Amino acid sequence: MKHVPSSGEDQKNRLPNVPRHLLVLVGPTASGKTAVSLLVASRLSGEIISADSRQVYRFMDIGTSKPTKAERETIRHYFVDEINPDEDFNAGRFGKKGRSVIADLFSRGKTPVVVGGSGLYVRALVDGFFDGPSADQAIRRELYQRLRIMGAGNLLDELKSVDPKTAASMLPANTRRIIRALEVYRITGTPISQLQNDRFKFDFTPVFAGLEWERAALYGRINQRVDKMIAAGLVDEAKNIISLGYSPQLNSLQTVGYKEVFSYLDNSIGEGEMVELIKRNSRRYAKRQITWFRPDKRIRWFPVQNEQDLPQIAEEICGYFISASQSAVNS
Repeated sequence: MKHVPSSGEDQKNRLPNVPRHLLVLVGPTASGKTAVSLLVASRLSGEIISADSRQVYRFMDIGTSKPTKAERETIRHYFVDEINPDEDFNAGRFGKKGRSVIADLFSRGKTPVVVGGSGLYVRALVDGFFDGPSADQAIRRELYQRLRIMGAGNLLDELKSVDPKTAASMLPANTRRIIRALEVYRITGTPISQLQNDRFKFDFTPVFAGLEWERAALYGRINQRVDKMIAAGLVDEAKNIISLGYSPQLNSLQTVGYKEVFSYLDNSIGEGEMVELIKRNSRRYAKRQITWFRPDKRIRWFPVQNEQDLPQIAEEICGYFISASQSAVNS
């Protein structure tokens, strides 16, 4: 009779110091991440961790392009439909809870497949956050005064000179984060990126894959998606959220797709303008996502020409992930 090792024996017989790998699938909105992630997770015996800052909220289904109930029954998803719109949630909390999920998946022999376009959530999960020293009010006042007089670009230029790694992930609009990074550097004399790396040592290795579209094609997909959202009942979904007692001013509802509908519902804009604003703001959001992810050299980008390419792209990503995992074992 074939001997089946117990869980204890299985742990004992594992190769020591072999990094555990998880797949991180990123890309802008409407790039096909959901379709690809379902195929990849099925092939890799995986479960999906949604790194989307809005899909975690209940009642926000159409506007966040949530995986359908049938898709979630086929492949288990985490951080989808878990909290109400008036509950607090942020990247730091996601990172901590997400790493607990990752540990559980590894313990059950599952492959974690992290999927999302919220770059800060992805970073919090796989790189961690470093809070740093307490605020120095004198330094902070001086930096905010410079911000008012000289602008965010001036501060970002300084950050590039002392901490190019952190600066590469920021836009001038990220003023609070730029100032915090400069503050930490002045207090400690060490770039916050280095402090972060020194503090966070995770027992897993992320393998990054990104879906890359020509800009015109992606924008066309975004426009089509918005039309489908409207046809699927986005306006009624927003009405339902209000009827449940949730204020449109909640941070969770200050989201592209919902905030424009709320403006339409209070007669601030017309229906046609609402639709065009959702499309425009969605395109702008996609551009910001691309700008965020592009500097990350860990991401291998997979070009996509059309919807029909996605199954083949999923196969290529699986092959890439398996190859990366095996290389680590053999090295």
